[in-house]
Amino acid sequence: MDKPVKKLLRCAVYTRKSTEHNLDLEFNSLDAQREACEAYIKSQAHEGWRLVPAHYDDGAFSGASLDRPALQDLLTEVRASAFASLVLMASRSAAGTGVSPVRTRT
Repeated sequence: MDKPVKKLLRCAVYTRKSTEHNLDLEFNSLDAQREACEAYIKSQAHEGWRLVPAHYDDGAFSGASLDRPALQDLLTEVRASAFASLVLMASRSAAGTGVSPVRTRT
């Protein structure tokens, strides 16, 4: 019996850091966030998750405002149905810090 074919789900990663501190490092907070999110997406490959190659990274932008270039680019892509899921790091101020998938479409 054949296994049912999983629908491929294109997933984007959004990263943000509110200050410029250490953004000049070879491996910084944005890289660490992206690495964790990409690993999570890979762990869901059996469910059809696939990483989109575009990077949506806002370094030195406060989370208090939605006026962030990469976030605006990402929202434009979401509205155009470019992918099915967003994957991001949960806020340090949330109940816990970890990778959090956000489904935009099925």
